[in-house]
Amino acid sequence: MIGSPLRLGGALVIALLSATARGALADDKQAFELIARGRYLATAGDCTACHTPARGALFSGGRPIDTPFGTLLGPNITPDQETGIGNWTDDEFVNALKVGTGHNGEHIYPAMPYTYYTNLTREDALTIRAYLNTIEPIRHEVHPNQLSFPFSIRALLIGWNGLFFKPGTFSAEPRKSPEWNQGAYLVQGLGHCGMCHTPKNMFGADHLDQTFQGYALQGWFAPAVTNNAHTGIGAWSVDDLVLYLKTGRNRFDIASGPMAEVVADSTSQMAVADLRAIAIYLKDQPATGGSPPNPVNADEPRMKSGAAIYADSCAACHTSSGEGITGLFPKLAGAPLVQQADPASLLHVVLHGNRAVATDLAPTGPAMPAYDWKLSDDQVAAVLTYIRNSWGNAAPAVTAADVSGARHARAADAH
Repeated sequence: MIGSPLRLGGALVIALLSATARGALADDKQAFELIARGRYLATAGDCTACHTPARGALFSGGRPIDTPFGTLLGPNITPDQETGIGNWTDDEFVNALKVGTGHNGEHIYPAMPYTYYTNLTREDALTIRAYLNTIEPIRHEVHPNQLSFPFSIRALLIGWNGLFFKPGTFSAEPRKSPEWNQGAYLVQGLGHCGMCHTPKNMFGADHLDQTFQGYALQGWFAPAVTNNAHTGIGAWSVDDLVLYLKTGRNRFDIASGPMAEVVADSTSQMAVADLRAIAIYLKDQPATGGSPPNPVNADEPRMKSGAAIYADSCAACHTSSGEGITGLFPKLAGAPLVQQADPASLLHVVLHGNRAVATDLAPTGPAMPAYDWKLSDDQVAAVLTYIRNSWGNAAPAVTAADVSGARHARAADAH
C-alpha cells in the first residue's frame, strides 16, 4: 500500500503549487510554478483523452468522440492562432470550460464536460490556459461537428442547457473536512467522473437520481462507483481506491478498456494526496443501486456448460475459484464489474480480447486473448452466465442474442 510519507509529500507539493500559482497568475503568466500547476490540472482533467489524436501532436485535435447522436471530433486546443485557441480571449476560454460557449460565443456540445468543469474556479481555468499557451502551436484545422441533422444545429444547445445545465462554481461543504472537499472538487469538476459512470437520459443528460450507478458507452460498461457492495466499491477501502487510481490495479480489479486510458493518462500521474481526497469523497457517497438479484441455478444446463468452458479456457489464469492472481489476472469472484446488470465490458473482453493498463508503478499490462474465433454465441453466453453466478456472484444471465449484438456492433464499428 502507499504509505503516509508519500501522502504528506504529495499534499505538500500540491499546496505549494497552488499557493504559488495564485501569486504567479497575478504577476507572470509564464512563471514555472504556474505552468507546472496548469499542466497538472490539465492532466487531472484528462484533456488529452479528447484533444490528442492517437498518432498526432499533443492537443492538436481531430480525435473521434463517439456519442449516442453521432461522432464529434475533439478540437485543436494548441495556441495556434488560426486553427487552435491562440486568438481566444481569457474570458472565452473560461466560458468554454464553465459555461459551454467558445470563440465568439459559439455553443459547445456537452461531450466537452463543461457541465462538470463549471465547478472549476476561474483561477484554475486560467492556470490551465497559461499551460496550454506554452504548448507547441500546431496548424491543424478540425471541424468538430460531424453530427447529422438535426443534431448538427448548435442552437438546439440553448434549450438543452436550459433544461439540463446549471452553471456555477464549486462551493465547499463546511461540515466536511478539507480533504473531503478537495475530493468533491476533483470528482465533480476536473475528474468529471459522472460523465462515464452516471446513466444518461434520452437527451444525453445525467440521470441525477442515479449518480454513479454505471453507464454503457463505446461498447463498454463504466461500472457503478457507489458504495453498493455488490456492484459498486462498497467493499473497497480508501487505500484500495488510491492504489487502483495510481497503479491501475488492486486486490479487486485491473483497469481495462477506457478506464485503462484514464489511469494511464490522468490518475496515475496525479499526487497521492489528491487521489486520497477523491477516495475519501467517493467512500462517503450512499450505497445506491438496489439489492442483488437471485443467482442463476447451478443445475441449469447453461451453467453446467459454462462451467466446462470456464475450466477449459479461463481457469488457468483466473483460477478455478475465480480468485485470479492479484496484479496479473483479475479476480472474478465477488468482482463488482462482473456483477453489473449490463455485461457489455465482459462481452467486449471475451470476444475481442484486451490489454490492461500499464503504469510506472505497475509496468506489466496483462493481456486477455480474444475468443470470438473459438466460442459460439451460445458458448460465450454460457461461460459468462456461469462467471456471473458462481463463487457467490449473482447477475442476470447473458443470452446468445446479447453476444450476437456485441459481435455485430464491433463489426459495424470496424467499417
